[in-house]
Amino acid sequence: MNRDWIATARTLSQALPYLQRYDGATVVIKFGGNAMGDDEAMAGFARDIVLMRHVGVNPVVVHGGGPMINDLLARLEIQSEFVNGKRVTDSATVEVVEMVLSGRVNKRIVQAINAEGGRAVGLSGKDANLMVCEETDPALGFVGTPVEMNAEFLRSLAAAEIIPVIAPIGTGRNGETFNVNGDTAAGAIAAALKADRLLLLTDVEGVKDADGNVLTEMTQEQVHGLIRDGVIAGGMIPKTETALHAMERGVRAVVILDGRAPNACLLELFTEHGAGSLIKG
Repeated sequence: MNRDWIATARTLSQALPYLQRYDGATVVIKFGGNAMGDDEAMAGFARDIVLMRHVGVNPVVVHGGGPMINDLLARLEIQSEFVNGKRVTDSATVEVVEMVLSGRVNKRIVQAINAEGGRAVGLSGKDANLMVCEETDPALGFVGTPVEMNAEFLRSLAAAEIIPVIAPIGTGRNGETFNVNGDTAAGAIAAALKADRLLLLTDVEGVKDADGNVLTEMTQEQVHGLIRDGVIAGGMIPKTETALHAMERGVRAVVILDGRAPNACLLELFTEHGAGSLIKG
């Protein structure tokens, strides 16, 4: 008998407790622009999402698209700057951000999931008032902080076995369009749904200690300490802060993991070893 088949059967058997554990669970996945990679990587991610849906998980995909936004802004010769990791977004920039995120990037992910047999629908925070925002900081322009979420709408999609793919574009109470940080949007959506897991896919292996080793499991208190000591720094600070904020509002656990690794989501959910850095109570 083929050894690969035997190994596959053993893997499926060992996954059974985890399949049972996550049956009916809501898992929010933040798919970062840098983690999207090429068409093959996109197809692999889509296949994992469809498999999750077929085994009873309710996946909600929230995506970024920073590199694609940068590319179009450069081609249009629109200057863009960042303050504390957030893009300063004027009226011209927010049009480009919405065009790229709600259009090109969102539909590419939706098509990839549907091509693998899923039923995905592309949305932004504007649809059904999914994500109502207020201005984060006047100095940042049209950058929004989510203040009201339409979780019931997302639950109705889950009941219909539809996979939502959400662009982090918010609506204001006065009809404004807001650019929302992708991690922030994913955290707000996960909190509104009281998600079992929030998976933040990025382009590093996870949170590292002072010696550069990946920390596979941390408490919220340990994360606070690592930030205080300067071990967690740079771009990892907003990710860990998103994790802590989401957990304070009802998300059971958050995992920061390398979205470039094949089957990263499946490894995290359905194997004993997991993947990346798990942050829990």
